[in-house]
Amino acid sequence: MAEQILSQEEIDALLSAMDSGEVELEEPAKAKKDKVEVRPYDLTSQSLMLRDQFDALDEVYDKFVNLLNVGLTGSLQRAIEVKQVSKEIVKFGEFLHAFSNPTGFSIYSMEPFIGSALLAVEPNLCFALIDCMFGGLGKPLAKVREFTQIEQRMLSRFYNDVLVELERAWQVAYTIKVVQKKNETKPEFVNLVNPGDLVLIFVFSVSGEEFTGNIHICTPFLMLEPFKDKLSSRYLREKDRAHAFRRQLTSLLKDTRVNLVAELGKTVFTIGKILELEKEDIIKINTGPQDPVVLKVQGTPKYLGMPGIVKGNRAVQISALIQKDEGE
Repeated sequence: MAEQILSQEEIDALLSAMDSGEVELEEPAKAKKDKVEVRPYDLTSQSLMLRDQFDALDEVYDKFVNLLNVGLTGSLQRAIEVKQVSKEIVKFGEFLHAFSNPTGFSIYSMEPFIGSALLAVEPNLCFALIDCMFGGLGKPLAKVREFTQIEQRMLSRFYNDVLVELERAWQVAYTIKVVQKKNETKPEFVNLVNPGDLVLIFVFSVSGEEFTGNIHICTPFLMLEPFKDKLSSRYLREKDRAHAFRRQLTSLLKDTRVNLVAELGKTVFTIGKILELEKEDIIKINTGPQDPVVLKVQGTPKYLGMPGIVKGNRAVQISALIQKDEGE
């Protein structure tokens, strides 16, 4: 017979405790399932650190706001205020989904960048700007409708004015050439990049006395990525530092004394022949009286010249500049 582990009294006490609830029949939920909460992480949907990779864009669009304030005020002949509203990185499909039909779209290139970027103007702002161009106050329409052919031409002129200022603003960071390629009014016809590709969005508000609205500048991330080193904060600091000291260095270099030597000629000897040289020996060189001499600055050949005499002093007249790739 198997050995009895619990006595009858202990068994009765255990059954009584179970009936009264003093002993739990199941493990606590925490002990039963002690797991860390796991959330899905989609690398393609995470916003990139814009300020860490493209610091130059902040300077570009600060300059752009200033230029656009002056440019639109002059072209529309009324006080216009432009402000930067936001900046973010989103998927291109999500960006386009936010616009209705019609919207003012202008696709443009930025050489030497590869690809195209997009300028989007909200419909209410489009109609207000068109009204201003025809001498109105810019009051928004009660109901949005399709653009007429004349209105599309007027919008094309507005897009061009904005892109001209954008090209000028980019000069603070990188020299580009902006070319307007195509205008559209329907989001479904705007094929800039794949819907899942990331794009950089800068939003600017344009306000007048009777209207306000936003324009959006959409630049694909892959368009700027090959040039991100030249659009970083470190590159900008180094460029500004070099520019700051350039004038002082140029002024100092003008007063710097250097050693200038006119080399009449040269030849090659062995050590043995040099040791055999005696007084009144003649050494032949590789140039004659009609050959140009080489002028060296601090030992580096820089000029060719012809020897002569000026006011009783020996002199050399410079006749040519020695290029870097020219050997001796």
